[in-house]
Amino acid sequence: MSRLENKFQELKNAGRKGLVIYITAGMPDAESTAGLVLEAEKAGADIIELGVPFSDPMADGPVIQAASYQAIQNGMTVKKVLEIVREIRKSSQIPLVAMGYVNNMLNYGFEKFTVDAREAGLDGFIIPDVPHEESGEMKAACREQGLHLVEFVTPGTTDERISETCTTADGFIYCVSINGVTGVRKIDYSPINRVIEHVKKQTATPCAVGFGIGTPEAAVEAARQADAVIVGSAVVKRIMEGKREEAMELIGSMRQALDKM
Repeated sequence: MSRLENKFQELKNAGRKGLVIYITAGMPDAESTAGLVLEAEKAGADIIELGVPFSDPMADGPVIQAASYQAIQNGMTVKKVLEIVREIRKSSQIPLVAMGYVNNMLNYGFEKFTVDAREAGLDGFIIPDVPHEESGEMKAACREQGLHLVEFVTPGTTDERISETCTTADGFIYCVSINGVTGVRKIDYSPINRVIEHVKKQTATPCAVGFGIGTPEAAVEAARQADAVIVGSAVVKRIMEGKREEAMELIGSMRQALDKM
């Protein structure tokens, strides 16, 4: 089993919900990112979604767009993201999933990227601009290296597409709570919960809900049907404002709230 699979099994055995925290690589600078990941783990994060900065992050709202821009201005590259992963692996075995866009990875060479990613210590990828129908070769390359390529479902995903997605899903399924981009807002989770119910009838692959989660209360609401929640903008915003301690306190309060469910 991979680090990611082991973590979800550990959470299931303990009857706990997972907390996935997104951190943009190179934010606020390359030297700080590894330390932020270790602090997030200590605060209660179970899994880290490490953002690979891209100039046109179409799935991301203004906070993460700004963080990506800042990281690129600071010289962050795909190669340097892997250097950050290696630095993290000196101190931690927390599951690390790279979230990025396909142009960066194709430019690097996707097969080479999977090899280098495995050697650095990554556990998988989230690539929002690669649809399920076009992911076959990438999934094969990932499987060859023992990595996961995370699939997506949304409130608008059809029953047929859910079934197709479930046949190849591994690691976890990213359940997008709304039709839109990342960012903190009030969310009605009932539409995505209905999708999750459908998913769980067809696969044992864990479901993680993301987009819009900014408070412990929202984390609890989002986690009711899911196995984990994904939190990005709320944490990234505090880090960009220089409120690092406050960001970690938010992670800790979410961890406590989820553990009381």
